[in-house]
Amino acid sequence: MRISHYFEWEDKITGGLKQSVKNQRKILDRRGIDYTTEPDLDADILHLNNMGPKSVYYAKKAKKKGVPVVIHAHNPAKDFGGSFKFSNLIAGPMQHYLNYAYSLGDHLICPSKHNKEVHERNGIDVEKTVVSNGFDSEKLEGYEDLREEYLERYDLEPPVVFCVGHVIPRKGLEAFVETARNKPELDFVWFGYINPTGDFMGRLLQTRKTKKIIKNSPENCTFTGFIEDVRGAFAAGDIFFFPTKDENEGMALLEAMSTGKPPLVRDIEVFDWLESGENALKTENFENALEKLKDEELRERIGTNAEKRSEEFSLDRIGDKIASVYNSV
Repeated sequence: MRISHYFEWEDKITGGLKQSVKNQRKILDRRGIDYTTEPDLDADILHLNNMGPKSVYYAKKAKKKGVPVVIHAHNPAKDFGGSFKFSNLIAGPMQHYLNYAYSLGDHLICPSKHNKEVHERNGIDVEKTVVSNGFDSEKLEGYEDLREEYLERYDLEPPVVFCVGHVIPRKGLEAFVETARNKPELDFVWFGYINPTGDFMGRLLQTRKTKKIIKNSPENCTFTGFIEDVRGAFAAGDIFFFPTKDENEGMALLEAMSTGKPPLVRDIEVFDWLESGENALKTENFENALEKLKDEELRERIGTNAEKRSEEFSLDRIGDKIASVYNSV
């Protein structure tokens, strides 16, 4: 079996989508599945990860040639909104485009049950399989050794409340900052790009509101910007605070759980698989939850349960499911 594993705009995209593609290719490498990263219609399967115009073109060509098309349906348009300047205006037309693009697939891979249901509500009549983006445990190996270095680098006092990922409104930026303002006794730190694309264009796309929220954040709230070694984030942090308003799955959440960090998340549909009080705290009252998580024993218990729950999202587990999709098409 030979896979054309194509990721359009690969050199431009950052964050969870990029990491998901890395995870997929690591699975292919581990299983000895031959693949190319170019859109090649001589392959047995065309697997697309970002439905830009070039991907749509090759999906249509593949259909005509009889090459099965698998599409990783990472992002419905609703996740596009609340990201950067003009994103809410673009979300509507984007949904029509994505409905068409995803409908070109023979099989959609959806990163969560919630993501699958959103695509079904959008009327995309294509066979779908839920396959987590997973997390790469090897990427985080040795994170514990970096704790003192990163605590000192950002002048943090445990227990540290932290988040990892792009700093955008949809991820709960305002709630993160306001919670920090109301809990001055705790240090809050957000590790990740402070603009959508990590470059000059990203700074232009950043909304005024986002800039203002960051600029006016309290002294106990730190935004690190991009860090080269993400292990430092999980080393320094003690409570993973993820107040996102909507999510496909949340890869940083899985990574945090795998390191035994207790998650504090907004009580929304996508996190139905988490058990509040057991392997996470799910709430809208973040301040009250953080007060509870000052208790080291509670953090330890929830963190241990979270780590156990994360085992089903390992690359070996999700690799079985991806291989099954390939075989089915």
